[in-house]
Amino acid sequence: MRIWLGALLLLAFSSLAQALDIQSDTIYPKVKLETTMGNIVVELDRKRAPITVDNFLTYVVKGHYDNTLFHRIIPGFVVQGGGLNPKLEEKPYGKPIVNESGNGLSNGLGTIAMAREDDPHSATAQFYFNVGDNKRLDPSKRRWGYAVFGEVTEGMEVLEAMAEVETQINTKLGWPDFPVQPIILKKATLLPRQ
Repeated sequence: MRIWLGALLLLAFSSLAQALDIQSDTIYPKVKLETTMGNIVVELDRKRAPITVDNFLTYVVKGHYDNTLFHRIIPGFVVQGGGLNPKLEEKPYGKPIVNESGNGLSNGLGTIAMAREDDPHSATAQFYFNVGDNKRLDPSKRRWGYAVFGEVTEGMEVLEAMAEVETQINTKLGWPDFPVQPIILKKATLLPRQ
């Protein structure tokens, strides 16, 4: 049943990928993230995380990530974004995807992975960067992990600077680890094929 569901989701994302031109024939597409603190480029791994990469690129191409906040920052752990606009409103998102955390990629420093809730198959649009060695987020025989789907190739210094900003509890949302000064993802762009 799981294999059938995964195949169906992959087919659905493949059809959507062709309609949106998310470079479905590129194994290692790159995305440039322009932030208020500088630019970050990530190389994605479609070979090991095809569903996750297609999902992320669909949000990129649709402009979902443009003008969103990095809303959760924990030094030595993660920098998370992709879900809130500057008015602190959650952006609409699509259906959750199948968890690809068993793909052999690890939550090491400088990798990008999908954020999710307790349900292992609940990832939608939010993502995070590992700013520490977070192998405890990898899957084990007893639990699902968090799906890594790429790594930073440029702008690691920007990510490291983000990880050190002052944070507080956001009173409107009641969320901890929220940057005092907003860090905005101004634009996410799928870079041309190389």
